[in-house]
Amino acid sequence: MRRRPLILSALAAAPTPARAQPPAAPVPFHTAGPGSAFLPYGEALARFLATKGIAVEVRRSAGSLENLARVEDDPNAIGAAFLGSAADALNGTPAAGGRRHRAVRALFPMYETAFMVAAPRARGLARFADLEGKRVGCGPARGPAETFFRAAAEVAGLRAEVVSGDSAALVEAALRGEIDALWQGAIVPIPALAAVADRTEAAVFGPGEDVARGVVSRLPYLAPTTVAPGTYRGQDAPIASFAAWNFVVGNAAMPEAAAHALTRAALSAADPAREIAPSAAGTRAANAGTNRVLPFHPGAARALRDAGAAVPEVALPT
Repeated sequence: MRRRPLILSALAAAPTPARAQPPAAPVPFHTAGPGSAFLPYGEALARFLATKGIAVEVRRSAGSLENLARVEDDPNAIGAAFLGSAADALNGTPAAGGRRHRAVRALFPMYETAFMVAAPRARGLARFADLEGKRVGCGPARGPAETFFRAAAEVAGLRAEVVSGDSAALVEAALRGEIDALWQGAIVPIPALAAVADRTEAAVFGPGEDVARGVVSRLPYLAPTTVAPGTYRGQDAPIASFAAWNFVVGNAAMPEAAAHALTRAALSAADPAREIAPSAAGTRAANAGTNRVLPFHPGAARALRDAGAAVPEVALPT
């Protein structure tokens, strides 16, 4: 006999979306580790959802790829996911361990992730080409930061030694001189890079316009982006790079009423930057169209349309 999940059973039994009840037990929300942007976003969203009667248990993880795998295996769970990692998961690339995910569905948008690098000025690095032969921290092994650093390095024609680890540990490694630079992707200002720039004289830079265009041409779910001067301490010039969006995801087997209620509650903030967290400024129904990687869960799609959003039709890759 198949045991029915209990966490969202109350929502599944609701007769209409308007009367959907909160989950009977906390919803597991897989985020990331200390120093990441996913963790504080998840904690803030959990607090906000609690005010709407939905209990969420924030769980730390290695980031997007682990979150996608856990959601793939658990119809009760939700997770924070970068769309680039989602593309890897759907296609079963080596970054995703060769496993083709088929049950992950998009719920609602989080924020845009941009990628760039910080290096203590003592290392003498000021532009992307200077990373040739250097030790570059890139976050968790096979995670989005490493994936896109390798893509940018290939376009730029440079070789560097990738060093893996969680963001907080790599910040300390950069400050101690154990690595030459730290490459990360998150909402801007990226917390780990800001930590380096705030604690020492540092250069923060991106791959540059030409390399960014080359990466985007290979990975069309990315888009060019420019970070304004003054975003980081000591940054006096724009940073040219590339970016993509992050979404909260759930399992296709999550009851439709549950996905609808979670999405509706998350999008109910009139000013998400103020009511949830500054990093949640993009948690709006209007940003649903930035996802062209993952199919939307039907319950989430209904909540997004109820909020006036155009929801793209996205098919699983064959």
